Amino acid sequence: MAGALLSAISAFADDTTDTPFNGVILNSDLKPVKNVRVYLNDPNYYSLTDKKGRFGLTNILPDDTLTLRISKKQIVRVPVDGRQSMKIILSADGGINAQQDDELVNFGYGYVKRREFTGSSSGISGETIRRTGKSNLLMALQGLVPGLKISINQADGSAKANIRNAQTSDLSGRGFSTDAPPAFFVDGIQVPSLDFISVHDVDHVEVVKDASLYGVQGAAGVILVTTKSAAQSKK
Repeated sequence: MAGALLSAISAFADDTTDTPFNGVILNSDLKPVKNVRVYLNDPNYYSLTDKKGRFGLTNILPDDTLTLRISKKQIVRVPVDGRQSMKIILSADGGINAQQDDELVNFGYGYVKRREFTGSSSGISGETIRRTGKSNLLMALQGLVPGLKISINQADGSAKANIRNAQTSDLSGRGFSTDAPPAFFVDGIQVPSLDFISVHDVDHVEVVKDASLYGVQGAAGVILVTTKSAAQSKK
């Protein structure tokens, strides 16, 4: 009985942290404030507000506190206080007004295309992937992403991915878990597999469980690969 209760609590916690946390930062004139670094404890793992003042995070718990680095000299901390999103208004005297915005909650992952950054890139860096010593990209991701399961087809030796907690829905609109493989995108183009990608060409990888932004294609989650050449061209 106790074990079942702990499992239920663990599952609930996983569902909570997998939920996207969207926010927007505005000044006293209600104009967006861009390039604000938003993070919890590690300043190297952050979200940066875009030109519309928007930011997105994951793994946010009700009792967490967000840190907003507005400039080198101005850093403020905002308790989440159970909110599922946050519209933050910075007053001219340095104060803040933070409130939940249900519209931000409803946007899900589609609100902010690139969420957390780790150093100069989001997701798992190519350097981290290459340190695993594995040549197959999917196999190299094994153990680096919570909920990502990689299995080997004994018949042909190919790797198969499954994203735990990825959800799809039936014709009635009811959600259910799926064992289907995720969709693969390389530099924004959908591909049938990642077998042709060398780990030495990877800049970073993002794994998205709730990929409703991609419609039916993302029903079982999405693995996004950005190559070094694509990342360089964006810079």
